[in-house]
Amino acid sequence: MGVTDHLCITVLGGSFDPVHRGHVALAGYFAKLLFPDQLRIIPAGNPWQKKNGLRASAQQRIDMLRIAFAQQAVPTVIDEQEIRRQGASYTIDTLRSLRAEIGPAASIAFLIGADQLQQLDTWKDWRQLFDFAHICVASRPGFILDPAHVPPEVAREFVRRAGTPEQIRTTPHGLTYLTTNLAINISATEIRAALQKGQFPASLIPAGVLDYIKLHHLYQT
Repeated sequence: MGVTDHLCITVLGGSFDPVHRGHVALAGYFAKLLFPDQLRIIPAGNPWQKKNGLRASAQQRIDMLRIAFAQQAVPTVIDEQEIRRQGASYTIDTLRSLRAEIGPAASIAFLIGADQLQQLDTWKDWRQLFDFAHICVASRPGFILDPAHVPPEVAREFVRRAGTPEQIRTTPHGLTYLTTNLAINISATEIRAALQKGQFPASLIPAGVLDYIKLHHLYQT
């Protein structure tokens, strides 16, 4: 892919254990908002904040991501760099690597949910994330950047850096965008608990992914 002044890549990282409809909706929302040239999905290798480890193998998580995102309108790449990396997976290292790969001019929009925003100040070198990417957050209706929900220093940074979709698409990094009209609240922890009880929550998991989970008896022991 050649780098142009307005190349825009949206980046979705996570454990994806399992991938669910919330992940697909988050990527789809920003696909309509930013018209990215590529969606880069980055499954975590060894996420340092996950104390109990991951239930599905790296290959199973990759397989489920391929199924879940097969119908995306945006060209989609599953980037395995965190899985290949030895040691803990830190977002700052991933974004630094991605920036080195695609060059200084392209826009990188890193997509997260409000639950991740609420603990952003615990991430390694979180302020440096803006040196490599924009941060775009999707939340439920009524969510606000107040001290009861978001650490004050994170809220201040988000307000100070607020940009428009057009600015995010056409500049490389450093801006924020918060949308509060994505009414999705899905927990992978709750999904795993349901699957362990023999329940198959079709409303929460893409149909093909649910078939894969059943076929491989994932999360059921």
